[in-house]
Amino acid sequence: MYDNSDNSDNSQQRRDGEPRWRSRRTWRTWRRAANNNAYVVYLCIEAAFALFSAMYGSLSTVYRIKAAGLNPLQLVLVGTVLEGSVFLFQIPTGVLADVFSRRRSVIIGVALTGLGFLLEGSFPIFGTILLAQVLWGVGYTFISGAEEAWIADEVGAEAAGKAYLRATQVGQVAGIVGIVIGVALGSLRLNLPMVVAGICVLILSVALIVFMPETRAQAAFAPQPAGETPAAGTIATVAVVETVERAERAALRDLWRTLQRGLRLVWRRPILLTILGIGVFFGMSSEGYDRLGDAHILSDFHLPPLGPFSYVVWFGILELGSALLSLTVVEVIRRRMNTTSHRSVSRVLFVANGVLVAAVVGFGLARAFALALALYWAVRVVRNVSSPLYTAWINQSVDSDVRATVLSMEGQADALGQIAGGPVVGAIGLYVSLRAALVAAGLTLSPSLLLFVRAFRQGDQGDQGDQRAPHTLPDAAPDRATPETNDVVIAER
Repeated sequence: MYDNSDNSDNSQQRRDGEPRWRSRRTWRTWRRAANNNAYVVYLCIEAAFALFSAMYGSLSTVYRIKAAGLNPLQLVLVGTVLEGSVFLFQIPTGVLADVFSRRRSVIIGVALTGLGFLLEGSFPIFGTILLAQVLWGVGYTFISGAEEAWIADEVGAEAAGKAYLRATQVGQVAGIVGIVIGVALGSLRLNLPMVVAGICVLILSVALIVFMPETRAQAAFAPQPAGETPAAGTIATVAVVETVERAERAALRDLWRTLQRGLRLVWRRPILLTILGIGVFFGMSSEGYDRLGDAHILSDFHLPPLGPFSYVVWFGILELGSALLSLTVVEVIRRRMNTTSHRSVSRVLFVANGVLVAAVVGFGLARAFALALALYWAVRVVRNVSSPLYTAWINQSVDSDVRATVLSMEGQADALGQIAGGPVVGAIGLYVSLRAALVAAGLTLSPSLLLFVRAFRQGDQGDQGDQRAPHTLPDAAPDRATPETNDVVIAER
């Protein structure tokens, strides 16, 4: 009699195997889609990172004041340690991204950031919080410059300006969701937003290993000569070791040459020096406001009651209001502004910095809560609008092979300003008053307006120079060959 048990087993195996086959096919489809559209992956990275960062930051100052008991000077020192880490590692990690892999640099940075978030939320101790800032700062340096340079190479420098603005909008929407989640978790326990955000960022770093493409990856090691095949046994081992040693020496030479090209580019283009100078003053001003703004709201104003809700909901309202307003303003600028024009970008940034000076000083002097609330939102909106425009402004004068290095220099200039100005503002907040500290932070930014006037003239001269001849860098090492940039159609951001 015919036994169909084997056939039944095979049918069952096919039925069991079918979902696995479909799963593998779906997985490969996702991988191909990610590799073919770096722009979409970039927006997903920005959305996820903004979501988790908003969860972490929504109540971070409240956590440090209420749970860890930090005073104004300690609050600023937390930021100083963070920015000190950024200052020390910004350029080295930018060079590493240019020479080895911007994709790997971003992944490492995201993982370190997640560890920093998790550590700070787990232990409300001043020393542990400082250690968490070191991890976060080093992680930031791996991301800063590398991510912007990665997407600029993937989609082209001109399209990157629109991409930065679109990512800002996507990040703001995700940030709104993150704020709501962070405030809800913080109402239960102040450290929960930090712990959950840290775990989520670590998961994000694992996801990037799978889905983040790099079609314009630059070879980290010199290729082995054609036809050279190591012999077997000991001879093969020696040949491999010698090949690795040659590759390491070549990689170190590439690191040094890339740094030299970046420094030479900044030196030969005065507009870049001016932009970096503006970054220093911005850092000196922003550190005091970032660390003491929420403390000013907590200590110098009586927060109106919100019925059965905790006072922490007010900080969610502050964050949500600034995110929604920023989203609207960025969209208006995106539609009306040419982000590839030096004249347009520099003039918008000049106006934005003037408004920022007035808003920070006014926030420090405000006595009415309603006025302080409006100025708080004004500061946040102007800064959110300025950040992507500032990056696009730098990209206008930067060559592709050193883009991450120069963007890292900008981050280092900002960190230098925060290191120099932060402790001074914190001391004013501790020994004089929080109001005086915020006024000082606002006035510190005012010299940047003079640098903007200088940038106007330098940019006009540079535009005329571009019509005569392209910028060149004599004595620079030859560029490494890279695949052609993928053509990606980007919806205007």
